[in-house]
Amino acid sequence: MGAEAFAERARRELLAAGETVRKLAVETRTELTAQESSIARLARDGQTNTEIGAQLFLSARTVEWHLGNVFSKLGISSRRELRRALAQPGHADLPA
Repeated sequence: MGAEAFAERARRELLAAGETVRKLAVETRTELTAQESSIARLARDGQTNTEIGAQLFLSARTVEWHLGNVFSKLGISSRRELRRALAQPGHADLPA
């Protein structure tokens, strides 16, 4: 679709800011991104989408979208299941 130039520019800007770009691969398809991990942790701790959005400078709708991805990747369907799902092996980066 011609987005390669935009993707390359974003990659360069992230690298300039000291961030790394995660490679898309079959192995990483179910791993949470850094943003998803942050949002999952805050949601697990009981914050609302609006509160999470205010803390991370995102809209509540963007938080909702990320949580949908988190739920899908973790195989859950509600916030109640977050604590159990995040305590599973492979999510040690998220304190219980």
